[in-house]
Amino acid sequence: MPVETTRYPVTHPVASPLVLGGARLLPVAPLRVYTCGITPYAVTHVGHAATFVWADVLASVARAAGAQPVLARNVTDVDDVLTAAAARAGEPYDELAVVQEFQFDRDMTALSVARPAQSPHARGHVPAVVRLAAALLDAGAAYEHEGHVYFDGSAVPGRAGLDEETALRLSREYGDQDSVPGRRSPFDVAVWRPSGEDQPAWPSPWGWGRPGWHAECAAMAAASLGHAIDVLVGGVDLAFPHHAYQAAMVEVATGVAPFARATLHVGEVRLGGEKMAKSTGNLVLVSDLLERFPGPVVRLGLLHRPVGEPWECEDAVFAEAGRLLDRLHEAAGPPSGRTEDPQGRQRVLSALLGDLDVPAAVEVALATGGDAVGYLLDVLRLRERAS
Repeated sequence: MPVETTRYPVTHPVASPLVLGGARLLPVAPLRVYTCGITPYAVTHVGHAATFVWADVLASVARAAGAQPVLARNVTDVDDVLTAAAARAGEPYDELAVVQEFQFDRDMTALSVARPAQSPHARGHVPAVVRLAAALLDAGAAYEHEGHVYFDGSAVPGRAGLDEETALRLSREYGDQDSVPGRRSPFDVAVWRPSGEDQPAWPSPWGWGRPGWHAECAAMAAASLGHAIDVLVGGVDLAFPHHAYQAAMVEVATGVAPFARATLHVGEVRLGGEKMAKSTGNLVLVSDLLERFPGPVVRLGLLHRPVGEPWECEDAVFAEAGRLLDRLHEAAGPPSGRTEDPQGRQRVLSALLGDLDVPAAVEVALATGGDAVGYLLDVLRLRERAS
């Protein structure tokens, strides 16, 4: 595959806003993007990588259109799944988390995913969760029970447009229905909970304990980017319950709504027809995939579809992406013979500004050739390593 060294400037006068799901998103202030990140107890799989590559492209497209994206991507290094994995491995949970985060960062670098401006860690934001719990109690939106602080989530399924049966099924998949004592509603979730002897614990007004998962992300997002953000990013499976509760907690605690002007929910990655997930072991690891395909090919394979579309992770997807990347390099032509084509660039950018339509932008670039293709490769970061 040809290697090119020419770089195209990716800034461009704003011709039209970035639109995600009907929301127009080119503010005068920085574009604040919060991505729900990893729980660092096992190596990175393709389902995770898809979310983080799309978040990276969102930032690059916004930057190309003249915005100033500010990204935060959290690390959930306080979680019962992590604690259990560390116990099985005979390691302290925080040491396991550091090793897994290092391996994650290595995979992201190989996929040209730039480091976010902020990387909040749950362990460093426990005091923020305590303040969130206190604010929810003060607002009458939470209550105490034997060392727990529960958020009143009875209205959250309805806000998310879900009936009770569907909401219960989805919340059960994330453990929100597991042995929770003293709740008033099955949709109430723990903001704070007491810890056993084998679990991490911090002091709080309600006794020694640890944060609930949804509350961790709510506190980290608000502490990192403020009480309202522009885009909330995660896999489509996080829409409910996680993102719904995260937004509801921040909105009630701060009085600022909506918490997120738009969401970017990345389509489910499947293997053998089933959702790819660490909990089931149904995985393709990024590190294994990178042994068979170059980083830019894997990146394009993750991107060449509508962002919310589910897809099957097969080698054929990445083989096709490799052929497509070859076509793009050929259409670009030799750097010495290119002239600037503002109209071609603008057509490529316009396609990307409409819900990050990568397939449409690729079609435009291939039809135009030359400078437009070089611009596309730079905006999609298909030939550079992460900075």
